[in-house]
Amino acid sequence: MSVLSQKQEEKQAREIKLFGKWSFKGIEVKDLGLQRYISLKPVVIPHSMGRHEHKRFRKASVNIVERLTNNIMRPGKNTGKKAKVTNMVRHALEIVNLRTGKNPIEVLVRAVENSSPCEDTTRISMGGIAYHLSVDVSPQRRIDLALRHITNGARQASANNPRSIDECLADELILAGNHDVKSFAVAKRNEIERVAQASR
Repeated sequence: MSVLSQKQEEKQAREIKLFGKWSFKGIEVKDLGLQRYISLKPVVIPHSMGRHEHKRFRKASVNIVERLTNNIMRPGKNTGKKAKVTNMVRHALEIVNLRTGKNPIEVLVRAVENSSPCEDTTRISMGGIAYHLSVDVSPQRRIDLALRHITNGARQASANNPRSIDECLADELILAGNHDVKSFAVAKRNEIERVAQASR
C-alpha cells in the first residue's frame, strides 16, 4: 500500500460522519433562501444539549438532522426521550439509504426544500371586519413548517398501522425528496400556497 493511499484512508477515518456512516461533504442547499438556515455542520450524534435555546435565531446553527429529531419529540408521547427518537431517526435514515442508494442527509435536505411553503396567509381585522391577506414566509419559519409537516405526516401514517414510525418517516422523506404529491408535507405546502394565492 502506498503512502498516499494510507494518508487518504487516515483522512477518511478522521472525517466526522453522521452516526459514523454518512458524510456531510458535497451536500448543497439548492434553495438560496434557505442556505443560511439549514445547518450541515458535521456531527456524529445529533445532540447539542439545547445550547441554542436561549438566543434568538440560534436554532439556525443546529444541525438539520437534530432539528428533525426535536420535531419528532413534539407531542406528549415521546417528549424528552431524545435517545429513543435519535434511534428512530437513525433507522429511518438507514431505510432511506437502502431504498434510494443516496446519502440520506441529502434526501432530508431535498425533502425540507420541497415541503417548505413560500407564501402563507395572515388574518387582518379592521373595524370589525376580518380578512386574510397573503404574506411571504421567512426562511426560518419555512424550515420549521417543513419539518413539522414531515414529522406530522410520518406520525399520522404510523397511527393504527403495523408499520413502525421509522418506516413511515423514511417513506415521507423519500416522497418529499422526490417532490411527490403523495407526501403529506408536499401536499400541505401546495394547500397553504393555494390558499395564499387566493388571498392576494
